[in-house]
Amino acid sequence: MSTVLVTGGSGFIGVHTILQLLVAGHQVRTTVRRPERSKDVLAMLHQGNAPSPESVSFFTADLTQDAGWREAVAGCDYVLHVASPLSSSVPRDENEMIIPARDGTLRVLRAARDAGVKRVVVTSSMGAIGYGHPPQAQPFDETSWTNLDGDDVFAYVKSKTLAERAAWDFIAKEGGGLELSVINPVGVFGPVLGPDFSGSIDIIRMLLNGAMPAVPRIHFAVVDVRDVAELHLRAMTSPAARGERFIAVAGDPMSMLDIANLLRRELGSAARRVPRFQAPDWVVRLAAMGVPVLRYAVPMLGKVRRSTSAKAREKLDWTPRRDDETILATAESLIRLGLVKA
Repeated sequence: MSTVLVTGGSGFIGVHTILQLLVAGHQVRTTVRRPERSKDVLAMLHQGNAPSPESVSFFTADLTQDAGWREAVAGCDYVLHVASPLSSSVPRDENEMIIPARDGTLRVLRAARDAGVKRVVVTSSMGAIGYGHPPQAQPFDETSWTNLDGDDVFAYVKSKTLAERAAWDFIAKEGGGLELSVINPVGVFGPVLGPDFSGSIDIIRMLLNGAMPAVPRIHFAVVDVRDVAELHLRAMTSPAARGERFIAVAGDPMSMLDIANLLRRELGSAARRVPRFQAPDWVVRLAAMGVPVLRYAVPMLGKVRRSTSAKAREKLDWTPRRDDETILATAESLIRLGLVKA
C-alpha cells in the first residue's frame, strides 16, 4: 500500500482520515504542531478502534514555519492536507487566519512537489464556493467561487477561499508533475473521538447544554466526518479526481430548529436542555452587539445556501450518510465521552 501524510492529525477531520487510512492498510504519517499532541492523536485513534495506531509516524510541523515539512513528506506517495487554522472567536485581524491558511498550503505543496509526491488532496470548504452571492434557486456546484466582497464573508471563509485559489495557482504555475484535488465540505458533523472537534460540533454541544434559550433562524448543510474522510481517500487515488474539486454535502440545509427538534425527539432526557423555540431575527442582531461570535450569525439569518454533491457521487461513487444519522451520531458521541453536561 501507499505511504500517506495527513497534515493536522489532531483535528476532527484529520484523525478520522488517519483512521480510515489505517483500516485500508496504508502507511500513515501525520503532522502535529507540538510533539506532545501525538498522545492525543493516539488516544483518539484508540477510541475509534483503529488497527495498529502505534504504526503512525509523527512529525512536528507548523503551517507558519518551513521547518519540518521536508522531512514529513519525504518518501510519501500522497499528501492529504487537512490542517487549517480555525478559531471559535472573532480574530482581531483577519490575517491571523488568512496568512497561515494560504501560506501553509503553499508550504505543503512546495514540499510535496520537491519530494516527488504523486498527488495532494487539499481540504478546502464550502466557504470557498457559496458565500458572497445573492440568493439563488439553483444549488451551488464546483464551478462557483465565493465573492470576497459579500457581507457574509468572514475571516474563516476568506481564508479558505484565498488558500484554495493559491493552491490552484501554484499547481498551474509551479506544480511540475504534482497533481491536486480539493474537497469542499459543508458543516462537518459526526462522531467525535475526543475533545478536539470542529466548530460545527460545538453547535450540537451548545444545544445539548442549553447554552442558548432559543435558536437563531440559521440554516446549514450537513456532512458526516466519516464520509468526508472517505471522500479524501477516493480523491487521493482516483484518476477522475485529478485537477478537480468536490463538494462534500449530504442533502439540503437543515435549520437549527430542525436539529433541535431532532435531538429532543430522539434523545429523550439527554436532550432536556435543548431549546424549543426560534429567536426572532431582531433579538439575534441585538445580542450580537454584545457577543462577538454571534456577528457571524447575523448575515446568515434566513439564508438557505443549497449545494450539490452530484459530482462526487458520479465521478467518485461517493454516497454520504443521511443528515439525521449524522446529527444523532454527533450528539451520542458527545454524551458518551462526557463532553456535555450530565
